Amino acid sequence: MKKLTMTLTGKTKSHINREIYGHFSEHLGRCIYNGIYVGEDSSIPNTNGVRNDIIKALKDIRIPVLRWPGGCFADEYHWKDGIGDKSQRKKMINTNWGHVTEDNSFGTHEFMDLCEELECEPYVAGNLGSGTVQELAEWVEYMTFDGVSPMAELRRKNGREKPWHLKYLGIGNENWGCGGCMRPEYYADEYRRYQTFCKNYSGNELYKVACGPNSSDYNWTEVLMSQLGEWHTKAISLHYYTVPSGDWSKKGDAVDFDTEEYYKTINATLFMDELIRKHDEIMTAHDPEHKIGLIVDEWGCWFDVEKGTNPGFLYQQNTMRDAIVAAINLNIFNEHSDRVVMANIAQAVNVLQAVILTEGEKMVLTPTYYVFKMYREHQGAELLESSLENAQTGMDGCKIPAVSHSASVNKNGDVLVTFSNCSLDEDYEIEIDGAGAKSVSGEILTAEIHAYNGFDGAENVAPKAYDGFKQDGGKLTVVLPKCSVVSLTLKK
Repeated sequence: MKKLTMTLTGKTKSHINREIYGHFSEHLGRCIYNGIYVGEDSSIPNTNGVRNDIIKALKDIRIPVLRWPGGCFADEYHWKDGIGDKSQRKKMINTNWGHVTEDNSFGTHEFMDLCEELECEPYVAGNLGSGTVQELAEWVEYMTFDGVSPMAELRRKNGREKPWHLKYLGIGNENWGCGGCMRPEYYADEYRRYQTFCKNYSGNELYKVACGPNSSDYNWTEVLMSQLGEWHTKAISLHYYTVPSGDWSKKGDAVDFDTEEYYKTINATLFMDELIRKHDEIMTAHDPEHKIGLIVDEWGCWFDVEKGTNPGFLYQQNTMRDAIVAAINLNIFNEHSDRVVMANIAQAVNVLQAVILTEGEKMVLTPTYYVFKMYREHQGAELLESSLENAQTGMDGCKIPAVSHSASVNKNGDVLVTFSNCSLDEDYEIEIDGAGAKSVSGEILTAEIHAYNGFDGAENVAPKAYDGFKQDGGKLTVVLPKCSVVSLTLKK
């Protein structure tokens, strides 16, 4: 067993926003319909049409923010189609995702009420691509104005007397692609125009988010940062998906993969760190005080759809490999929490790297879900300065760091240290210096790399209490088994 050394200095670096542990729900496949939302008349226990088991599961991981209605769907969504009597709502074709009929039974009221039930922040993505300035301005007024106006009266007519609280407003989505195939210069001008008319009403202050780059499009970031200041935007977004092959025409199977493909997956997800560092360098040149945040509002694994499912629904199974990917990404976001203010995994239910899967009345919590649960104490904590003498793992042609980690301290002085060991054949013993604590407890998530939780009721991948550590004065030694995620809580 290889021995590694880690040091905790006790110094804090930056605040870890709760929203870094955010989620994303799009009108795509079975994320909303027959996923989150089954309708009030469903035999599945629900609250206002939303499954009670999903509400409970999301509360259990302390979901801080939920993004909606897209994604690509956002820039073809017209919000007035999704309010009022459901029998009278307009139907439309979801041209991005399977060309299925969208009946708009889940709209503004349903989403905002869900966020209130979950006690999380709503993050609404507005339609810049095919919408109008007036349409987006009126939507903000409809949701947030408490006075007398046409939109406020329309909201009241539809059953909501008081406005909702709306903090996060995305103005457009992927406007370099499905949101209009725009040049960054053109989008920057459109963004400035649209955001001007999105007003703060009745004490509600909008946190406006501009559509940022696709992956390594550093020019897009340069243009936006040179044309938008903090008086125009609070943050820009970044989208990056882990695709093992890098070939979007053949992304690989979610369950059936070999060792080489596994390590390529981990290598691809580690690219997130380089992306954030390089975009941050550009942002810092224009914004040295970090007044503009970076929001990674779409991230996760993107594999080929499960055989026999609608290719436009992006349904994929979720294995221990996905758990390792999730742990690495969350550790990276923590490390960059001086710039990264939010992240939203794609997606919450039944789509891509989902935390929850459903099949009729059945519901499954995925390995990725359990990583979020094990990491939840990082939310709102302070990032601790730490260093790790790492090892290399992988195979010829694809060597990668073996261990990913993060450490934070909460307001009570308790420390959470999270690790992922992505090696498939090597355990590591890590001696942590500066980890003195009154008591230590641990959890571990580990399984054969292809294991997943199916609808047969068996939980093949679930966290368990872990005691593979020992404490000696100010030093703590922990064994990280191969292919595992470990969290340690150090009580002061």
